[in-house]
Amino acid sequence: MKNASSLEQRLRSDLTGDVFFDAFNRGRYATDASFYQIMPAGVVVPRTVDEALRTLAIVRDAGRIVTPRGGGTSQCGQTVNDGIVVDLSKHLNRVLSLDVEHRTCVVEPGIVLDDLNRQLRKHGLWFPVDVSTASRATIGGMAGNNSCGGRSLRYGTMRDNTLSMDAALADGTLLHFGEVPRDLTRVNSSDNGLKLFRDMLDLGEREALEIADKFPKVQRRVGGYNLDALVPRNAPNNLAHLLVGSEGTLAFTTQVELKLWPAIRNKALGVCHFGSFYEAMDAAQHLVKLRPIAVELVDRTMIALGREIAMFQPIISAAVRGDPDAILVVEFAEEDQADNLTRLKQLGELMADLGFGWDKPQRKWGGVVEIVEPALQTGIADFRAAGLNVMMSMKQEGKPVSFVEDCAVPLPHLADYTERLNAVFARHGTRGTMYAHASEGCLHVRPVLNLKLEKDVKAMRAIAEEAFAMVREYKGSHSGEHGDGLVRSEFHEAMFGQRIVADFREVKQRFDPTNTLNPGKIVDPPRMDDRSLFRFSPDYRVGELKTVLDWSAYPGAGGGFQGAVEMCNNNGACRKLEGGVMCPSYRATRNEKDVTRGRANTLRLAISGQLGADALASDEMMETLKLCVSCKACRHECPTGVDMAKMKIEVLAARAATHGLTLRDRLVGYLPRYVDLASRFAPIANWRNRSPLLRSLFERLAGISAKRALPAFRRDTFRPDAEVLGPADGREVVLFADTFNRGYERENLDAAIEVLVAGGYRVHLPRPSDGGRPPCCGRTFLSAGLVEQARAELDRLVATYVPFAARGVPIIGLEPSCLLTLRDELLSLRSDEAAKTVSAHALLFEEFLVREAEAGRLALPLGAVAGKAVVHGHCHQKSFGAFKPVEKVLRLVPGLDVKTIESSCCGMAGAFGYGADTFQASIEMAELSLLPMVRSADPDTLIVADGTSCRHQIKDGSGRTPLHVANVLAMSLKRAKSQSDQSLPTKEKAHG
Repeated sequence: MKNASSLEQRLRSDLTGDVFFDAFNRGRYATDASFYQIMPAGVVVPRTVDEALRTLAIVRDAGRIVTPRGGGTSQCGQTVNDGIVVDLSKHLNRVLSLDVEHRTCVVEPGIVLDDLNRQLRKHGLWFPVDVSTASRATIGGMAGNNSCGGRSLRYGTMRDNTLSMDAALADGTLLHFGEVPRDLTRVNSSDNGLKLFRDMLDLGEREALEIADKFPKVQRRVGGYNLDALVPRNAPNNLAHLLVGSEGTLAFTTQVELKLWPAIRNKALGVCHFGSFYEAMDAAQHLVKLRPIAVELVDRTMIALGREIAMFQPIISAAVRGDPDAILVVEFAEEDQADNLTRLKQLGELMADLGFGWDKPQRKWGGVVEIVEPALQTGIADFRAAGLNVMMSMKQEGKPVSFVEDCAVPLPHLADYTERLNAVFARHGTRGTMYAHASEGCLHVRPVLNLKLEKDVKAMRAIAEEAFAMVREYKGSHSGEHGDGLVRSEFHEAMFGQRIVADFREVKQRFDPTNTLNPGKIVDPPRMDDRSLFRFSPDYRVGELKTVLDWSAYPGAGGGFQGAVEMCNNNGACRKLEGGVMCPSYRATRNEKDVTRGRANTLRLAISGQLGADALASDEMMETLKLCVSCKACRHECPTGVDMAKMKIEVLAARAATHGLTLRDRLVGYLPRYVDLASRFAPIANWRNRSPLLRSLFERLAGISAKRALPAFRRDTFRPDAEVLGPADGREVVLFADTFNRGYERENLDAAIEVLVAGGYRVHLPRPSDGGRPPCCGRTFLSAGLVEQARAELDRLVATYVPFAARGVPIIGLEPSCLLTLRDELLSLRSDEAAKTVSAHALLFEEFLVREAEAGRLALPLGAVAGKAVVHGHCHQKSFGAFKPVEKVLRLVPGLDVKTIESSCCGMAGAFGYGADTFQASIEMAELSLLPMVRSADPDTLIVADGTSCRHQIKDGSGRTPLHVANVLAMSLKRAKSQSDQSLPTKEKAHG
């Protein structure tokens, strides 16, 4: 510990980047997307390449090891080790140069593939090694694993697209690795570099025959070191290709030169259906003859799981016909779309020639669904890319486990291989999931196992040995895309033979004689089934814990809370930087602590006792969750369904039970119970906003930022005189007047009533039977961890609304976070029929109007109010698939051009944006896209946002006043009425 402390002090004194030696942060880097867990001694997040190299020097001098890390999405354990992890993804992510004419670029290793391609797109270029983790995989990590992607049939692997690499050896020597002549003439390098290059080329010449004999003849061969890059027949030799696939064990990469390709402009997909999995696999060898750029497998299991995931349901409904045993998605992407359509037709003809038809018996049942619509093509690509996480979404102890996942066999053997492999699984009492790259004979195969059980670990070992033996029989590769790591390195001797493995060891020794760089991978690995290295080690235990919400859909302690936390497989979809909402805090900070994956890992370590006693309610846990804005995006966008907003409620409840409440917790939580009283003394209650002294005092005492004006209380809160409004014979609705609109923005409720009554609806505003305050959803109590108080509020609400819901009356709300509580947290607090009935009838204002319009029941006389509207969606609307109705309703307004702001969370998120300690993060989230878009809008453009918090953030950050959709429609009604009145003759106006 003294040595660790000394190392930490030296790193902190020499670096400006983050240095972590605490258990919580180290724990967040102890896992990747594999089933392994190794606690590192420390973590460094360097700001510059120079700092990264200084880190290497300091750690080497201390006698510790270094593991470079990008997105941490490795499925084989490449990025976990017990030394110092160096995270390159936060800062070392620039494009250093771009040559558009020659189609090359030079990048830092931490740049994410999607981010690179966004920058290349405006030049008509892209980097085509399109791995399914493109939204978080870094180029350095892809080079380390020799990634391939779904379109390697056309574009090749990472190795094929890497022109050169700059890297430091473990001793600090900086070298340029690129194409060299075998005599090394005119190679500009140091004497040490030239000697290393000479030694490697000599090794390649010496071992050329052995390499030719023992290396598999399949494109998807990424196991071991790429010794074939060194043989004379490949002259001039590209020494960068020796580093590609070396998994950080040979050198520390500082920059990578890439080969770029013209961006794909046109595509056509053929979704080939098969009633028999075997027939699908056998057909792949024939389908590739049409020269597609990809043929991707989706099996029955993945289709079934996808149908249970909201974000994928419409895609599967549109693309999948009947009940196939497997589908092959065949992609054509020639420059001329007519060529693509011709090949699509030929695909249908080929399927018929192979004997498939929609009217054939099961074994030959099938055909082609043609997909030419770009949006649906994107949806299918997203579903296929999410294959790993979709497979991992099983809510059970056993999960599909990656260890024979990447075997690649020649296409003619693919059907036999998969049939035999399924027999192996069955023999060991399990079944497998299969998907991915049928075009290359590389299927992502995962047997379902529970690695907490010794018997399943033994089964894993036996399956691996049998599967790899089959692969060797077919002259395939046991590592076809995701590399070796801790999973497959042990089997290199069986795959390549003793002599080649000795060559691997010689290369490692020559590059890294002190074994400083990521040892245990490729050369001298531990056993793949060493359970002391597992995430669920033999002593992994989660004691019984008291939980406040319903987690019964999952297994494990805490009524299933354990199973819900363990659903995170670390694949890192939450690290995406664009598209969707998840994860807004990570997008602002780029810290592993602030991403859903980092929080889930911390929770798992906490409940299993690996972070000390009472870790769940600790200050460190609160720091971990501090920037979680409970946007619920992970609930919708994480394909394994990790619901961090719900998990945060558990932590807040544990915290409140252990440590009590802060003043801010009380002010926020109990708002529904004092808002009416405060409204009576509004001028006094609002005094804080006008007084710099009181603002400063509130910041010190309650942690509410002095930079924020709090929502102003008003005396004219929403207090309807009648419990029912509108025509007596109108269709009934209940309007849920939430605390925020009722207390602060009653004009939204007034507008909603005006619209509903104008539409002919009879609007109920029922009062609770106890005669007390209006109904409340309990949202503010939940945000403070006061679950019992929230339950009491929801009990009052259910009692008030269930008589209406029981006879089918819709319950309509304006505030997304409040109304959608009835569809979410209510059912985690109550499972009775009354609660389920109320939940089933809860609709947002726009959802109700769209439903009525589509049923032909909506008659609203609307007039033009503006030419344009830009709309920001509330996070919960997006999470529940309830945002599209907002766009649809606004498009009912004549002449209104509606544009959606592609934004994540607004950053206000209830009380989050008012916190003194979270104010800056709130602004950073808003500045990612929302506020710049609002500021750029024309003065006459309407700014629309349904969320109370969203409207306040937009107002504070831009000076623009956003409107709720109800207000826009009310304005439109008034304009229509005004135009109607102006068109009436004078006498009719008088009588009117």
